[in-house]
Amino acid sequence: MNRVIIIGGGITGLSAANRLIEEQQARQVPLAVTLLEGSDRLGGTIQTQEVDGFLIETGPDAFISTKPWALALCTRIGLSDRLIRTNETFRRTHIVRKGALLPVPEGFLMLAPTRFWPFVTSPLFSWPGKLRMALDLVLPRGPQCEDESLGSFVTRRLGREALERIAQPLVSGIYTADPDVLSLRATMPRFLDMETQHRSIITAMWREQRTVAQRTRDGTSGRKIADSGARYSLFVSFDRGMKTLIDTLAVRLPGGVAQRQKSVATVRRRDAAWDVVLSDGMTFQADAVLIAVPAHRAAGMVQELDAELAADLSAIPYAPSVVVNLAYRRQDIPHPLDGFGFVVPAIERRSLIACTFSSVKFAGRAPDGWALLRVFIGGTMQAHLCELDDEELLRAVRKDLHDLLGIEAAPRLTLIARHPASMPQYPVGHLQHVARIQARAARYPGLAFIGNAYGGIGMPDCVHAGETAAEQVLERVKERDTGFGVRGTGGNSGFGVRGSGKQGEKK
Repeated sequence: MNRVIIIGGGITGLSAANRLIEEQQARQVPLAVTLLEGSDRLGGTIQTQEVDGFLIETGPDAFISTKPWALALCTRIGLSDRLIRTNETFRRTHIVRKGALLPVPEGFLMLAPTRFWPFVTSPLFSWPGKLRMALDLVLPRGPQCEDESLGSFVTRRLGREALERIAQPLVSGIYTADPDVLSLRATMPRFLDMETQHRSIITAMWREQRTVAQRTRDGTSGRKIADSGARYSLFVSFDRGMKTLIDTLAVRLPGGVAQRQKSVATVRRRDAAWDVVLSDGMTFQADAVLIAVPAHRAAGMVQELDAELAADLSAIPYAPSVVVNLAYRRQDIPHPLDGFGFVVPAIERRSLIACTFSSVKFAGRAPDGWALLRVFIGGTMQAHLCELDDEELLRAVRKDLHDLLGIEAAPRLTLIARHPASMPQYPVGHLQHVARIQARAARYPGLAFIGNAYGGIGMPDCVHAGETAAEQVLERVKERDTGFGVRGTGGNSGFGVRGSGKQGEKK
């Protein structure tokens, strides 16, 4: 019997465990799978609460459907009919400018416009800013480099106003990162590729959008289905919230596989196997160990095994965040809520990173006559705000909601969820850093690090990382005569590091 231990019961660990159990049952593979979770619940940052008729997400509220792995998992486990898409009526984002909420111009996708007239007539940018962005059409290609920060790239191609007014706030809503540090190659490499292939980013986006538009025509009216800001038509959730996926995966695991309140202290190599030692001294033995916890926690587990590997894991930076859900009577909000929410540029000097109009974005999130708002605070650029106590935090949130949405009434319900050191950051050079971790980890057959710290922060990336690691375990079982760790990622021995993709979505 091949013994596999998965450390961490978030979506990555659950996906790995589910895949192993699926194959064990389908092919009669000789596996003993154990998932160890340190807390009293599964799901990690994914958590849905139902309170007084409100469906409240304290972590991710959706996932992007263009990456196929999460959708494929939902199909396999019978959740396809539970998926819901965003409200088609208000698929747009607002951006705060001088205290006012202005819609992102129709057809403006992440960094550049794909439609001329909405961009020209938008009050979001000054005329000098618009002219500077238009220079992208004639600017030569920049120097070819392996990596570049988002801030450097956007400023070089489109100008400082494009960075400060739209790129920084939109990207912050996904990565909670400082754009002058964030690696473009590790997060949105297609923009670097656009410059290489088309020279102009605007030209490349126009061409891409024309191709997409032909594939997404209404079919009856010929109307193009368009979004502004993030491509909201690509996001999906579940009718009863994101916990639907976690609960379904947990129920599918045979009894005894998922063990809660089992905090791992150390992972040790013993002969050709592994000892997984809990904080209370209890020890599990395994032939393969998949570590699906944040990198800084994984570092502590392997400090005794390899101090250099632990140091590299610890060096992956994380940012804190706070999610505040607030419920109001709809009549107490003067703003029309004609979008899915708004993002706040750092130059506006507000406490909020962003606010999602949850009851507008997805159906079934609030009772009739009520509105549910979801506010985000913190991130790399405003980490200090996460240190405020609940009273100070709510005071700051309510001030911004008063100034931006005109809300004077007190919320009828509030729920604060704190996520310290929860968002891995991908600075310039991140991919090279991960490659070093991978090379070091490959020295230890049967050991893998999986999760959103390595190659993609979105839920589909985490699903893919977990399932890929599971499939590698299964390959090792086929090669039982040579043991685990004959071949790993990148052709190295062991399993190494499993991330997936180059871009994730958060909100």
